[in-house]
Amino acid sequence: MRESRFLNSDYYSKEGSEEMKKISEMTKAECEQLLAENCRAYDEWKAKNLKLDMSRGKPGADQLALSEEMLSCVDAGHCIDNTGMDSRNYGGIDGLPEAKKLFEELFNKPADNIILGGNSSLNMMYDTIARAYTHGMCEGCTPWCKEEGLKFLCPSPGYDRHFAITEYFGFELITVPMKEDGPDMDMVEELVKDEKVKGIWCVPKYSNPDGISYSDEVVRRFARLKPAAKDFRIMWDNAYAVHHLYDEDQDEILDILVECEKAGNPDLPLIFASTSKITFPGSGVAMLAASKKNLDFIKKQMAYQTIGPDKINQLRHVRFFGTVDGIKRHMSKQAAILRPKFEAVLELLDKELAPLGIAEYTRPKGGYFISVNLPKGCAKRTVALAKEAGVVLTGAGATFPYGKDPEDRNIRLAPSFPPVAELTMAMELFCVCAKIAALEAAVK
Repeated sequence: MRESRFLNSDYYSKEGSEEMKKISEMTKAECEQLLAENCRAYDEWKAKNLKLDMSRGKPGADQLALSEEMLSCVDAGHCIDNTGMDSRNYGGIDGLPEAKKLFEELFNKPADNIILGGNSSLNMMYDTIARAYTHGMCEGCTPWCKEEGLKFLCPSPGYDRHFAITEYFGFELITVPMKEDGPDMDMVEELVKDEKVKGIWCVPKYSNPDGISYSDEVVRRFARLKPAAKDFRIMWDNAYAVHHLYDEDQDEILDILVECEKAGNPDLPLIFASTSKITFPGSGVAMLAASKKNLDFIKKQMAYQTIGPDKINQLRHVRFFGTVDGIKRHMSKQAAILRPKFEAVLELLDKELAPLGIAEYTRPKGGYFISVNLPKGCAKRTVALAKEAGVVLTGAGATFPYGKDPEDRNIRLAPSFPPVAELTMAMELFCVCAKIAALEAAVK
């Protein structure tokens, strides 16, 4: 099992421990006094008329600037890739060959197992579900629209946009708790015995929002799954494959496609990734990797949908990075920008909330989020207080199916977009709001 990076309420800095005791150890009078102090601080923050946004995991302007040279690295005389394909023209439904070669090296997947698309891996996921809904997931499979009572597994806390896709198509969403090394696999293995369960959403590396990476054992248990439904698929969104915060201390996960082949289940996983948080989110390159049997079926369906993706944009990426080493150097620059932001958030959580015993939170080694659990019933109140004072956070409950956190505890913090100075202000206010919510609950 990987080293735990989820800190419980007993963790706090030495500095904080000398100044505070846990709210659970305070008298009602002490709680009321501390609540009054934080309410006064909150009023001061409201008077500042802040307008700060921590609601989504968007790259900041300084990160986007790292890729600006890509906009000028393809011109009229250089639109042919090294296989002779003209990126300006129709064709290449599965992507530009030279770009597929780069992705082959980056994700350690044979080019024959890869389809490259437009800018959005989420779009590829939606299309995959939509095609299965209307025409089936595989040869000889019943279209999902002709079945009733279908279900999809949703490890939670998880990615709200994943859950929204399957909710849109009418699936019943089944919450699977996240553990320190990935989803609760005992529960997954039991649930897939139901032939109405058609798939599971996964973010295996630096997961959204916990930052947890799946252990080797979890990946192997996924590969050994024996679902009752032959059209069950693992939707493996490797969104943060190279999104490390540190050059040395990095998580690595097993290759799900390789493990599934070893286990005799080569068709189980559909693997997604993109360059959206490597270069430009609005014009990245998305990837789908899978077994040859899966890809042959998907490409047959895609032929009715498109004549080919934006190959000029794919060529831009090839020319800009050159090699996988070029991508790694680029991501090291990204990490240098993101790392101080994550450290600023964690420093304030360590100082302001942990000593009071009211926060559990992750210390991710990569990805785009920090997951915070407050006392039961305090997340919505905290988010509402922050919004009223000018800081927009991800909605409480968004990390669970149907947007409903059963304990109203989890808040996803997205440190990437604001500059450090604005982020620090937003987090100082967040901590005040969290204290108010926890203290209000304590004095009831």
